[in-house]
Amino acid sequence: MGTDQIARLAGLVAFGVLGFYLELPRPVAELLAKPWDGFVLPFAAALFGAVATPYISTRPARQVRRFLGEASLAIALSGLLGLVLGLVVAALLAIPLGQLPFPFGALLPSAGALLCAWLGTTFFVARQREIVALARSRGLRIGAASNPAAAGGAGVLLDTSVIIDGRIADIFATGFVGAQLWVPGFVLIELQRVADSADALRRGRGRRGLEILGRMQKDFPDTVKILDEDIPGVREVDDKLVRLGQKLGCPVMTNDFNLNRVAALQGVVVLNINELASAVRAVLMPGETFRLLVSAEGKELSQGVGYLEDGTMVVVDDGRRHIGATIAVVVTKVLQTAAGRMVFTRPE
Repeated sequence: MGTDQIARLAGLVAFGVLGFYLELPRPVAELLAKPWDGFVLPFAAALFGAVATPYISTRPARQVRRFLGEASLAIALSGLLGLVLGLVVAALLAIPLGQLPFPFGALLPSAGALLCAWLGTTFFVARQREIVALARSRGLRIGAASNPAAAGGAGVLLDTSVIIDGRIADIFATGFVGAQLWVPGFVLIELQRVADSADALRRGRGRRGLEILGRMQKDFPDTVKILDEDIPGVREVDDKLVRLGQKLGCPVMTNDFNLNRVAALQGVVVLNINELASAVRAVLMPGETFRLLVSAEGKELSQGVGYLEDGTMVVVDDGRRHIGATIAVVVTKVLQTAAGRMVFTRPE
């Protein structure tokens, strides 16, 4: 027997007994004259108890348990603090309210306790970021974790392009990103739509992104979070990301050039993995020597082409005859273009 059935049975019995109790003050002569009338109220009360009890007992309890299981430690502690302070205020108000004439003196203290508890919990949960920041400024540690920005600290919003790209998983594993990674719910929905696309290429990219996100959540459960935040009235995912970054005061990580420009214009810090990759490329100066696998023909006569580990194209003058071989080359020129970097060399 499930919890709802047990609650219905308990409500049926409890409300039925309450109905009989309410019938007791009726005169005996009236009950003898109309004996069936004495069962109407108990029967109605028992029926009401059987139907309504799960909605006021087990189901709210399940909702509270689910909320506590999904909420972060910072939210749970903020809600508990708000509940305690709300009940303290209600206890102070109960003294004057209890002096009111019946029935106000009997009902208002209980109603005030429920209202103050709800208001306190709601307010403190809504302001949990400010509360955590204030507590940390006083030297307290709330929700401490191995990541220094966990449990209510700073985070970085991820967009769909970064998740599909996949390099964020390796970058985050190195520890260079000192913050939580937040994936907004609307970004996850867009990623699922890409994974369900009719186009085979888009579908493959979307599924790869979901696999990468799932692996990151498994490897870093405390620092990779799905953020249940939305921006009402905004339809485009990029616009939602920018607005959410402004609201939370956190950076947006993206590989999307247009989103990069729009976010920067609106004062949102942008972290671009392509810019990071360009920044950490090995610096080659004219005159330096290194070994290179010449893998293909170049556009010009007698040219060969090879690639560095980071994908940079290297053009080898007079290198066509060395295709398929690894040779020592000398850098003659480094050219930086809008499309990337090209290195020109010659055989040593």
